[in-house]
Amino acid sequence: MPAYSSVLDRALVVAAQAHRQQLRKGTAIPYIVHPAHVAMVLLKYQFPEEVVVAAVLHDVVEDTDIPLSQISEEFGQAVARLVDAVSEKKTEGGKLRSWRERKQEKLAQLAAGDSLIAAVKAADALHNCHAMLRDLQAQGEALWSKFRGSSADQLWYYTSLAAISRRLLGGHPLCDELDSAVAELAAWHQKTAT
Repeated sequence: MPAYSSVLDRALVVAAQAHRQQLRKGTAIPYIVHPAHVAMVLLKYQFPEEVVVAAVLHDVVEDTDIPLSQISEEFGQAVARLVDAVSEKKTEGGKLRSWRERKQEKLAQLAAGDSLIAAVKAADALHNCHAMLRDLQAQGEALWSKFRGSSADQLWYYTSLAAISRRLLGGHPLCDELDSAVAELAAWHQKTAT
C-alpha cells in the first residue's frame, strides 16, 4: 500500500466524524484512536488497502448511525463485506442482546470466514487486549465493572478469537502478537483468580 491513499484518508474522516462524541470505555481517550490503531497494525503487516480501510471503519456500523449501505457506496463492496463481517448486531427487536450471545455469534461467523476477516478481527482484538492490559495496570480489577463480560468471559472470548484467527491466518506474525497479548491477559486473570 502506498504511503498516501485518498481512500484511507476519506475513511479516516468518516470514522473520525462518526465517532467524534465517543470515548474508549471508561477512559478519556477519543474512540477514533482504536480504529486508527487497528489500521496501523494491518499497515505494519502490509495487508491490502481494503483491509486497512475496513479496519478504520470497523466500528462505525456497529456503534454509530452510519448504515452498511453507505460504507458500500463510499468505499466499495470489498470494504463493506469486511466491516459487516466484524460488526456485532447489538440489538434485536429493540432489545439489547446479551454479551455472550453476541460474542458466540461473532466467533461462529469468524470461524466460517476468511483470512482477511480474521486479520481485521485479530488486529481489533490485539488493540483491545493491549488497552485492557494498560487499564488493568492503572485501575486493577475495577476495570471489569466497565464491561458487560467478566474477566473470565473476556479471557474466554479473546482466547477463542485468537485460536480461530490462528486457524485462518496460519503462522502469520499478527497471530503471534495476539497470542502474546492473550497470554498476558490470562496471566493477569490467573494472578487475580488465586
